Amino acid sequence: FALSCTTCMKNQATLNSGSQLFEGKTSFGMSVFNLGNAIMGSGILGLAYAMANTGILFLLTAVAGLSCYSIHLLLKSSGVVGIRSYEQLGFRAFGMTGKMAAGIAITLQNIGAMSSYLYIVKSEFPLVLQAFLKADTNSGEWYLNGNYLVVLVSLSVILPLALMKQLGYLGYASGFSLSCMVFFLSVIYKKFQILCPFEEFSANSTLAHAHSNATANHAHGYHNGHMFTVNTHTAYTIPILAFAFVCHPEVLPIYTELRNPTQRKMQHISNISILIMYTMYFLAALFGYLTFYTNVEAELLHTYSRIDPYDTLILCVRLAVLTAVTLTVPIVLFPVRRAIQEMIFPNKTFNWIRHVAIAVVLLTLINMLVIFAPNILGIFGIIGATSAPCLIFIFPAVFYIRIVPKDKEPMRSTPKIFAACFAGLGVLFMIMSLSFIIIDWTTGSSSTLGGH
Repeated sequence: FALSCTTCMKNQATLNSGSQLFEGKTSFGMSVFNLGNAIMGSGILGLAYAMANTGILFLLTAVAGLSCYSIHLLLKSSGVVGIRSYEQLGFRAFGMTGKMAAGIAITLQNIGAMSSYLYIVKSEFPLVLQAFLKADTNSGEWYLNGNYLVVLVSLSVILPLALMKQLGYLGYASGFSLSCMVFFLSVIYKKFQILCPFEEFSANSTLAHAHSNATANHAHGYHNGHMFTVNTHTAYTIPILAFAFVCHPEVLPIYTELRNPTQRKMQHISNISILIMYTMYFLAALFGYLTFYTNVEAELLHTYSRIDPYDTLILCVRLAVLTAVTLTVPIVLFPVRRAIQEMIFPNKTFNWIRHVAIAVVLLTLINMLVIFAPNILGIFGIIGATSAPCLIFIFPAVFYIRIVPKDKEPMRSTPKIFAACFAGLGVLFMIMSLSFIIIDWTTGSSSTLGGH
């Protein structure tokens, strides 16, 4: 017991020394902004597709509420032992096994997030250049090849930002990234005002007329919308929704930097951040879905480009989304690098060579994944179905059960029973999502989900 206490004190001393520069300096409002930016991601582009395959409001609301509860479990566990690091909570609960499990989950989750961001760069950047230059798609120019462009952006923008020593230096980039997503939401609402029926760009008059007749009915009512829908595509869309609210690796670092930190204050910050992002997610998904219904694609902007790829407003939105996701990649890379150093170099001090090498290896791996991945649904589906349930459901619950003393809350107490059910829900969620995806692949229907 004495050895365990000594180890915990050493871990806490390390954490305190690492966060000494920022502790107690961040206001309530800025903390809401920082956590909101951690939540916001490229998943917003797939939410209209998710809504078309799961129904309106229900599942998104459920995932948001469950995310608030899981953050409550994390904060409660953190308050009991005074540790504000996800990996160290894992170590406190299950020793080295818990620490490694948390580190691996964070690594997989954030690699999935960075892959999805760079996939947007790969798919959207050529379209932006094509529209800007009025170039022919089949011209064969290298600057219209998404594979070259994603490598160029990684080397010229992402890598220099990722090599900064501290995450705090990226605060302004984080704010600008979030403002770009707000602009995206405003344009989605504006485009909802377009009179229907619409005609697909470059279609001949007969096909355009047929498409117009098929899509005209959404201008006359709400009867095509469904409150709840289940089909084979739901296997992909449930992980997309779960992925959208994963901010748990960033909760405890933001808690550390909060001025006059208390568990209740941080819980309010989390609730407000999730509410704001839930509102943005819901509005973007709702207007995107009610504009196209079942015709919506897995990436919403591609659906708009079917109407007019040279539309000035959509071109501006593409630039905004590209800017947002590009500036978010370095922010997401920092927790991965920290998790890797916690797992492989736990007792090493800061070293520039190691700092740079981990960033270069990570970006190289992610670029290879993006270039060879078939579509964004594969990335969202596999990563979201494995690491997201762990970070949202399983780990916060089992850490809470193990860390909170039995004399304060017995194993059969109501909070721990709820936590155990919460962990079981996460396991069920993971099994269900992976099973649906495997069935979808084996039946060959996943090929219909691409289109990029």
